Amino acid sequence: MKIGIVCYPTFGGSGVVATELGKALAKIGHQVHFITYSQPTRLDFFNENLFYHQVDVMTYPLFQYPPYELALASKLVDVVKYERLDLLHVHYAIPHASAAYMAKQILLTEDIFIPVVTTLHGTDITLVGKDASFTPVVTFSINASDGITAVSQNLKEDTYRYFNINKDIQVIPNFVDLERFNRQKKEHFKKAICPNDEYLVVHTSNFRRVKRVEDAVKVFYNIRKHIPAKLLLVGDGPERNNVEKLCRRLGGCDDIRFLGKLDAVEEVLSVSDLFLMPSEKESFGLAALEAMACEVPVISSNAGGLPELNIDGETGFVCPVGDIEMMTEKALYILHPDRLATFKKNALERAKTFDIKEIVPQYEAMYQKIYEQSQTKVNS
Repeated sequence: MKIGIVCYPTFGGSGVVATELGKALAKIGHQVHFITYSQPTRLDFFNENLFYHQVDVMTYPLFQYPPYELALASKLVDVVKYERLDLLHVHYAIPHASAAYMAKQILLTEDIFIPVVTTLHGTDITLVGKDASFTPVVTFSINASDGITAVSQNLKEDTYRYFNINKDIQVIPNFVDLERFNRQKKEHFKKAICPNDEYLVVHTSNFRRVKRVEDAVKVFYNIRKHIPAKLLLVGDGPERNNVEKLCRRLGGCDDIRFLGKLDAVEEVLSVSDLFLMPSEKESFGLAALEAMACEVPVISSNAGGLPELNIDGETGFVCPVGDIEMMTEKALYILHPDRLATFKKNALERAKTFDIKEIVPQYEAMYQKIYEQSQTKVNS
């Protein structure tokens, strides 16, 4: 099948999932065309079935803001026509679903019918999409899609709660590539960070306010009062400056390292003992899943879809958003020589249920169903 994938090409979860899905589809024989404004971050290897089409946005004095949605729609028309795509899969509703609808209508004038699958990832529904200025377009675009998926049951329920959706939404969870994310032998790396065998705690995110990175630092500060530990902060974003100021105020800078954005985050996870995800909103928790695949138990908030991933008392613990004391208590419970190995084992076993090899066939089945339905429409 020839599949067009539209996504944001950044480190964010939706872009990561879309890119990894496309790579996996290409490996098993599908022809995959990425259509976005720059090459996706994780589109980092060559495959004869992978293609990239850049969306160029014209700058013109009349436009205060570049018209990306129009440029994307035009590019979709072009790629669908000349690459003879069978299906478009757009990730993140805004503005990809509406651009796909526009392209679909343009193509119909040339007797070309292209089915569209829209995957909802989280903030496109729970944050941005709820804004009154976007709600009518988001609602229409989702309902106009031929297939709709959400990455968690919680996100599916939120979509029905916030929007007047009259179509079925299929839950297909995020996934992890266990061939990449696994516990590697990096003892030398661990020794360099923790020379005195301290416990290693890690947090990865895009450092937006919704991730509550300061909570992760506060939890670590409390942990360090009881046991020797180090904290690695992976990622970057608008809240980094505030987090650095907090570290200095608490006096824990010597035991905290800011690593910035890392491509090989699995190397850090491989030597970690505990992962912190205190997010205010989290539709799924992909970073936590990647940690679990590397045998790292998780202390998370109870936001969004996190309780569906992180099994309380088994793979880690789920705590109320902002409850620093409870997160500290549960972290110390896990970081005990008699319990840590069991939590690590449970984390890996849970991650195996989200193996990419288990999830990709679900997308393939949906593609086939949607494609067959589209052919029925064309022939009727």
